Amino acid sequence: MTGSHRHIGRPVPPRHHDRLVRGHGRFLADLRAAGTLHAAFVRSPSAHARVLGFDATAARHDPRCALVLGPDDLAERTAPIPTAWRLPGQPEDTIPVAAHTARYAGQPLGIVVADTPTAAEDLAEAVRLDLAPLPPVPTIADALAEHAPLVVPGAAGNEAGRVRFGSPAADITSALARAAVVVEREFTLPRVNHAPLEPRGVLAEYDPGTGLLTVRASTQSPHSMRQDLCAVLGLRADRVRVIAPDVGGSFGSKVLLYPDEAMVCAAAVALGAPVRWVESRAENFTGAYQGRGQRTTARLAVTGEGRFLAFDAHVLADLGAYATQAGSGPHQVTALTLQGPYHVDAAAATVTGVYTTRVPTGAYRGYGMQEAAFIRERLIDEAARELGLPRLELRLRNLIRPEELPYTTHTGLTYDSGDYGAVLRRAAALAERPPPPDPPWVRRATAVVAAVEISAFAPSALLEAFGIAWSGWEGVRLRINHDGTVTVHSGVIAVGQGIETSLAQIAAEGLGVPLDWVRVELGDTDTAPHSDLSAQASRALTLAGGALVIAARRLADRMRALAAAFLSTGPERVDLRVTAAAGPASQDAAFHTADGARITWHEVAHRGYRGWGRRQSTDPVRLEESVDFDPPGLTFAHGAHAAEVAVDLGTGRVTVEGYWAVHDSGVLVNPLIAHGQIAGGIVQGLGQALTEEARADAAADPLTRSFREYTVPAAQDVPEDLVIEHACTPSAAIPGGFKGLGEGGTILPPAAVACAVAAAVPEIAHTLTSLPLTPPRVRAALRAAGITAEGGIR
Repeated sequence: MTGSHRHIGRPVPPRHHDRLVRGHGRFLADLRAAGTLHAAFVRSPSAHARVLGFDATAARHDPRCALVLGPDDLAERTAPIPTAWRLPGQPEDTIPVAAHTARYAGQPLGIVVADTPTAAEDLAEAVRLDLAPLPPVPTIADALAEHAPLVVPGAAGNEAGRVRFGSPAADITSALARAAVVVEREFTLPRVNHAPLEPRGVLAEYDPGTGLLTVRASTQSPHSMRQDLCAVLGLRADRVRVIAPDVGGSFGSKVLLYPDEAMVCAAAVALGAPVRWVESRAENFTGAYQGRGQRTTARLAVTGEGRFLAFDAHVLADLGAYATQAGSGPHQVTALTLQGPYHVDAAAATVTGVYTTRVPTGAYRGYGMQEAAFIRERLIDEAARELGLPRLELRLRNLIRPEELPYTTHTGLTYDSGDYGAVLRRAAALAERPPPPDPPWVRRATAVVAAVEISAFAPSALLEAFGIAWSGWEGVRLRINHDGTVTVHSGVIAVGQGIETSLAQIAAEGLGVPLDWVRVELGDTDTAPHSDLSAQASRALTLAGGALVIAARRLADRMRALAAAFLSTGPERVDLRVTAAAGPASQDAAFHTADGARITWHEVAHRGYRGWGRRQSTDPVRLEESVDFDPPGLTFAHGAHAAEVAVDLGTGRVTVEGYWAVHDSGVLVNPLIAHGQIAGGIVQGLGQALTEEARADAAADPLTRSFREYTVPAAQDVPEDLVIEHACTPSAAIPGGFKGLGEGGTILPPAAVACAVAAAVPEIAHTLTSLPLTPPRVRAALRAAGITAEGGIR
């Protein structure tokens, strides 16, 4: 690359911040269309019941009503939603839009469309449901109990299927037999709500004349939504357009098409009019898919010298009322990543999907890796305690060394590059500080933990091998316009992670032009390259950025070749010089030769659009490069976190006093955005460590229906000492050397906090197997161990 501009590695403030702060954002609730009607849903008040009747007579006779669709009407107008990632033996491979049996409280059974949102809600309440109650199945234990009522027909014992990854059973048995210590625990990782700043929403417009359905949705994956809508509504792909406006967060909750969103689109098609629905916060808590939710029995076998022999686990995955498109995927990732960054003679995990009468679970930031890290790191700490070895030393003894990379785990993951030991030692060093004087009723300690993060998800061949019905490649289209400006089109979208700024930096770097020449266009299936997975799974910057590096290199070469043709010389003799303040039409942005000849960037672009300057008639005319990048393999970022906690022995309150994180995510395009991603992830992980749990009662009715019952971290819950550092081992598999980091901050905080509490109060260490570590839960453990409020032991 030529020119003096270098953009990769600069902490550029995200471009969208100023617009949003000034109130110029365009979120779903801000959108309007002429003649828009409004939707509300008739939702099941019961967690489990057969729908015997759906009486909408009163609603249909109200002059405010435009349409009512009940289960029978929906069955005529819609097909089920396909699923993508299934367990072997899974009895259902689709998700019904029309439900004649309610399987969770809040499940949409019908839709009402009226002239105002209030009218729609009133008329939805006027619909009379005749429900035949069925026994609820609120927990995994209830589902697996003998003679438990079936949630899904054909699912014997409420099992949704089973899969095993890793070493043969004989290898696990042999390792256990050789062990000096086998630590076995049962871990409970509760369901959590995504709680995005902006709930879900859809504005669907159908034109009967053209047959075009245009859907604006707060979605993380417009192309996936379009594919599912085509299947549900029986429409051609070129007759469905999905546009994502500004999206106010997702964390995995908006990667899938929901039945209620499909109902809005079906209503728009039926009416030939725009129909809009904006999810309320109460609906988001009770009707939107949840994350996590598993019960795992796991064990670690260790020699007397502290060498790891075996990790073994059985994961019971709470899928809820049905398996979503991602289904058991997060729990399968738990199994795949259980080994983490460590050497071990054998490692295996079995995942069993379990149906319950609760809202389905799906993707959540950290997607199975957080669960694996919690299980693994707690087992390691417990092994260290039983062996009498320092916890940090036990980890360092067993870490995979840099010279052993690439390294393939027992579950088939091939780690590409990194220095796990250096990162772990650095996090431990950052956390070293003298403890402050504490009263006798406060115990304090620090713990350091480590993990790897799957990114560049995923090579299409890998998805095919696993039978996951998505494409994993990512495309970009890079264009130099006739006026010299630059436009990037990508299939990934912005959900608050600043991807539009990072992609602009990559394009500007590759072309050698100022950043403000570049505009990034995202989120419209009519203009964006296809992207099934889009902005999820720590992949957007890695794969779209890798494709953009290739596109920018090619387009820079073409511009140089055109400039050379106009200057009657060879491309190798041409140098692009652009001053920092130059615009695309400036005389200070030009290609130069050593003998003083020059031609401006703008003139090269303008002549190029005329088709001038091509060396061969077969050379392309358009100044545009489209690149589809399918990665040769996954990349693995990695990190180590240290947490210092203070435990109040009287109240059971755990306070995080300091937090230190060191991450290796390859080449950082924008350190400012990277810092924000890691910091935000850490705070999210602290919430899951200490406060967050989506609870239900014995009837499977939700107990957490608002932020009054569901506590997310506030500013005062974040330690002032929050330190983030980055190492850099470039990825050899991704052009540009990038690795993902969107989930890395979230993966380790629960493990770090729980291990620190165990170190502070070793008397209760063996009980710290369930999250969140709320004051009542910790206080109960303290009292059971005989620890008094004053710090003594009874």
